[in-house]
Amino acid sequence: MIGVTDSGDDCAEWTFPAEPGAVRGARAVVRGQLRAWGLDVLADITTLLVSELVTNALRHATGPIGVRLVRPAGPSGALLVEVSDPLPDPPRERAAELDDESGRGLQLVACSSRAWGTRPGESGKTVWFELAVPG
Repeated sequence: MIGVTDSGDDCAEWTFPAEPGAVRGARAVVRGQLRAWGLDVLADITTLLVSELVTNALRHATGPIGVRLVRPAGPSGALLVEVSDPLPDPPRERAAELDDESGRGLQLVACSSRAWGTRPGESGKTVWFELAVPG
């Protein structure tokens, strides 16, 4: 991990080098932060989707990868998750064939989240998704 940004009680951010260990590291810090916030119920799906997006960033970008979590404001809110990389091109959903080993990550994000999208950044882009807090 390159760095941790302490953004207060409701937000957590990390930066990872574009190396294979980034996926494992991102899963670990996301799971730990969700546990600290008492959102264990979202840990499995959140770490799965973060893994997919960080893997996509590793495949296509060469610079640091940012991961950011924003805790829901209330019990009926949503967890906001962002994964950023320096590549400006937005990701494209693909229709993977049965034997394809890749191409399902964005479909998984789209089907599993309440909302998702991309936005350009100063240098690169951010892919984000929201997960409803069960209640």
